[in-house]
Amino acid sequence: MKMQLAEIAKAINSTCEGNDQTVITSVAFDSRKISEGGLFVPLKGERDGHDFINSAISNGASATLWQKDRPNKPENIAVLEVDDPLLSMQQLAQYYLNKVNPTVVAITGSNGKTTTKDMTAAVLAKRFNVHKTDANFNNEIGVPMTILDMKPNTEILVLEMGMDHAGQLHQLSELTHPDVTVITMIGEAHIEYLGSREGIADAKMEITDFLREDGELIYNGDEPLLRERAEKLEQAKITFGFNQTDSIYATGYRSYKHHATFTVNDSDSQFTIPMIGKHNVSNALSALCVGRHFGESDEEIATALASFTPTADRMEWEKGDVGEDIMSDVYNSNPTAVRAVISSFGQIQVPEGSRRIAVLGDMLELGERSAALHAGLADCLDPQVINEVYLFGSEMENLADVLKNTYGPENLHYYKEDQMQRLIADLRNDIKPHDIVVLKGSHGMHLEKVVKRLR
Repeated sequence: MKMQLAEIAKAINSTCEGNDQTVITSVAFDSRKISEGGLFVPLKGERDGHDFINSAISNGASATLWQKDRPNKPENIAVLEVDDPLLSMQQLAQYYLNKVNPTVVAITGSNGKTTTKDMTAAVLAKRFNVHKTDANFNNEIGVPMTILDMKPNTEILVLEMGMDHAGQLHQLSELTHPDVTVITMIGEAHIEYLGSREGIADAKMEITDFLREDGELIYNGDEPLLRERAEKLEQAKITFGFNQTDSIYATGYRSYKHHATFTVNDSDSQFTIPMIGKHNVSNALSALCVGRHFGESDEEIATALASFTPTADRMEWEKGDVGEDIMSDVYNSNPTAVRAVISSFGQIQVPEGSRRIAVLGDMLELGERSAALHAGLADCLDPQVINEVYLFGSEMENLADVLKNTYGPENLHYYKEDQMQRLIADLRNDIKPHDIVVLKGSHGMHLEKVVKRLR
């Protein structure tokens, strides 16, 4: 962005104390990431961002939003007083979005939204100037920051939108008024706050609350909860999945060690993605639908999907320090995601005498059903397929209790949350050069630390 403070002040209904001709070229809420020409937005989290104003100034901030009646207002940079810095940042983002006026693609889902966002952006970047959400910066802070970070020549804005409570996607939809919305799937993520899969489906459908009248909803047609709710929507709809009732469905799916291939019902093209698993093919199908919406040919889409770069820690292959192959999928976790990853991992061929080893951390935010949902994962773990199981976290003890019936003590290993170092040591002693290892857990379990120690 590039905007004078006078224009910013008008956009957020404030006044500028200082030089209102100052040009702002970036916005940041982290004082360590501010730069020359930056507008600092002090947000309240575990710490109050106002306390870091001196750090922001020393790093080059040219101006700051400042909550009214907050003491110690800085005097050596421009100040825009506001009632709520976060709300004002969102207002500024909406103003800038309307000014640049890109087409907005908004993506949500219990699983797969980051990968789908990356695939979709890669498909559209073949012919358009595309700006996308960085990593999974997808909440009420991340979405406006993504908007404010886009270049003025952006033609299509691909936004990942996350939520853990009802009402959040309604707010983000109102902020962005998307032209195309994508719902990847409904799982159990955040069921602690939403009560049921039905509640999750209702919350995910909020992304369509401000879908433009001539917009389109692209959604997973294999999910009955979405089909039921989508029927009420007046805008255009298209479904993807693996059933012949879907508008676009996968045929000829095959998964290999480092990639998967598939065809679709209405095309002669073959598609390849540098990831494995039916769930990632499903993500690719949604990206295919978005690409077709914007007039991309299947050949162009196939080329883009084959070479797209996934965000880190999404079924990412790495090499361990004794030669083993490690699949890192440690950014987030819920029962649906674990089953999908274990199913894909179990299909990978290993040399005779080698093993498939699964390291599973707690799945967070599952509420009162957490114990049962963890224990229920036993049905996707077969000793003949997944030869060794390492479980980490208090909730995974529920799964360990069930697996005692199928795995012997030499093949089942359980660790409490304060035993990560022991887990790492035991893995390093156990893993052999031709083994393959998958790590899956919620981000709060920090299994990325285990991955790092195995490399």
